[in-house]
Amino acid sequence: MTQLIVFDCDGTLVDSQAVIVACAQDAFAAVGLVAPSAERIRHIVGLSLEPAMRVLLGRDDPALGQKIAAAYRDSFLTRRAMPNHEEPLFPGVLETLKALAEQGAVMGVATGKTMRGLRQILEKHALADYFVTLQTADLHPSKPHPSMMEAAMCEAGFTPDVTWIIGDTTYDIEMGRLAGCRGIGVSYGNHPADSLVRAGAVHIVDRIDEVLDHL
Repeated sequence: MTQLIVFDCDGTLVDSQAVIVACAQDAFAAVGLVAPSAERIRHIVGLSLEPAMRVLLGRDDPALGQKIAAAYRDSFLTRRAMPNHEEPLFPGVLETLKALAEQGAVMGVATGKTMRGLRQILEKHALADYFVTLQTADLHPSKPHPSMMEAAMCEAGFTPDVTWIIGDTTYDIEMGRLAGCRGIGVSYGNHPADSLVRAGAVHIVDRIDEVLDHL
């Protein structure tokens, strides 16, 4: 049976943790606030940018949250222009996508990145041809709202019973569950495996290629 496999990007396909932590800490410093710890920042990965910065801020101040988000964008643009900037694929990602494509799986991405940011990653790593549907934070409410999954299924022509979400955060797994889909959590990303299980993941994998055993 053909299935729709929707992947998260940051922390699942791409190892962007160091970049995200650095940009968030730069952003708080830019507005004169104490930078949050790397652990706190890892917890908000998966949310859209402004909601993520508001969570890190820890108080209801939409204007300041927007200011921090703008500083994050500035930091990312600066860092991306540096010659040592890296957002590498996790080991086994390319091989896994190739194997799924050969098996006839249909694939998509649902990410907290903007469409522009996602396309840059896909083009950099030559992944664009693997995905038939791309859902991003500038088109939808933040995860865990099910809008991204619902749009992916609509575009690709699939139903929840044959659709999976693969992600590293509870927001990914909860998004899939709210859309009626099953989820596989990856343990090498930003949220611990036990949190992914509590969120509803039906399998946990330590390497991306292990998803092939469960699909």
